[in-house]
Amino acid sequence: MNEFASQVPSLMQSIREGIPYFLPEIVLIATFVCVIVTDLFFPGKKSVYTLGVGIAGIAVSLFFSVLQFQALSEPLRLFHGSLTIDRVAGIFKILFSGIVLVYALFIRGNTRLQDHVKGPGDLYLLLPGVLLGLNLMAMSSGLLMIYLSIEMISIVSYLMVGYVSDSPRQSEAAMKYALFGGVCSAIMLYGISLLYAFTGTLILSNPAFMNGLSEMPQAAVAIAVILVLVGIGFKLSFVPLHFWSPDVYEGAPLPVTAFLSTGPKLAGFAILLRFLDPYYAFQANGHATVFDFMPVLSLIGISSMIVGNFAAIWQDNVKRMLAYSSIGHTGLLMMAVVVHSANGVKALIFYLMMYAIMNMAAFIFAAKIEEGSGAINISDYKGLGRKFTLEMVCFVVILMSLTGLPPLAGFIGKVLIFTAAIEQYSSTSSVWLLLLLIVAAITTVVSLFYYFKIPLNAFLRSSEKMENMTPKRDFLTYIAVVLTMLLLVWGIMPGMLV
Repeated sequence: MNEFASQVPSLMQSIREGIPYFLPEIVLIATFVCVIVTDLFFPGKKSVYTLGVGIAGIAVSLFFSVLQFQALSEPLRLFHGSLTIDRVAGIFKILFSGIVLVYALFIRGNTRLQDHVKGPGDLYLLLPGVLLGLNLMAMSSGLLMIYLSIEMISIVSYLMVGYVSDSPRQSEAAMKYALFGGVCSAIMLYGISLLYAFTGTLILSNPAFMNGLSEMPQAAVAIAVILVLVGIGFKLSFVPLHFWSPDVYEGAPLPVTAFLSTGPKLAGFAILLRFLDPYYAFQANGHATVFDFMPVLSLIGISSMIVGNFAAIWQDNVKRMLAYSSIGHTGLLMMAVVVHSANGVKALIFYLMMYAIMNMAAFIFAAKIEEGSGAINISDYKGLGRKFTLEMVCFVVILMSLTGLPPLAGFIGKVLIFTAAIEQYSSTSSVWLLLLLIVAAITTVVSLFYYFKIPLNAFLRSSEKMENMTPKRDFLTYIAVVLTMLLLVWGIMPGMLV
């Protein structure tokens, strides 16, 4: 007991020193309290006040995150090494703020959520909490903080998926999501406990962490690492942890589906990068390999690209098609993770930024088309290009970007990932990288077959059920149009971001 008591002063000093750098997250905590109080006084249809308070708090947090990013010259370790603020974490935090703001506006503009008996007020309550969890995921450099941040996002996601349970399909999706997430969480926690037992520390940057693992049998380390990857893989929904994704995407309201396909997925990649760093750094310093991530991550990437892209071909439901497409994109992004070089990380972050824009805009247009025509399946899109010209043209541009066609930002993102992988292959001649490149090229061509089913039906086929269809355009439609234009601008001038 005396041994722990002697560490209390240093821990308290670490907390005091870290609080000024934790200001964006402190703002979110204060905002969370404020939106709860606001919703008590302005419930139901008056929840617009709750939304206003939430957006204001998120905007202030974003402002401090931008200032922090601009002032950052070297990585900062907070709270005894549990959190790390560096350039990568700063970019992710700014990106998460943008995603949550668009998500908030998506909720506001979604007819299904606005007309529901519950109202959207409780979803607005979750906005500061979910952004706090995403920020923590981006900064986590301790195993316990990684687990807590993932659980924070998971619990909020369960609530979002099951919030409007007005159909058996959605109730089933919410139940599957919660049960599968609970199992993955327990498996991950067991892996973390093993790593702590092997090393005596929870901080990834602590030299004792890698030194302890290097003294353990490789089989034991492999089991612990794979168990932790199960928890991270649940957020990334890569194969074989993808089973929940299509059902949840289809059953959840479109704004929730849009958020799940962007925020948690991007945060999962942020945590994966942070988790891999000490292993690659230890190996780069001339030590023996503790765990070879290349074959494991390569197999995950290859199987995700194959399963995601080929399964998407057979889907008629738009949300299920985009769900399998998301799995395929996860596999492609795993190639940048496998490279794990400076260029690989830059390519990964650029593509994640463009992927967030593409997915958010795609789901917004799917929602507007569904509201105006009732179309939820690709086969229902016949002739809609004549009635929903603006929406369908922008939707096609987004699908072209998701495919990776020039001159759009999705093409630039894929070029950057392929370039980083080819550079790494030229210096290592790794068979795994070669397989990733081949499968990525093939599945990119395969993606044309399911993405272009939408413009094929919308513009080249006709339907007689178009008399009562009217586009319902509002501020949300024009936000999605702006997002579509960004894909074109950053496709032509990628240097603005790269």
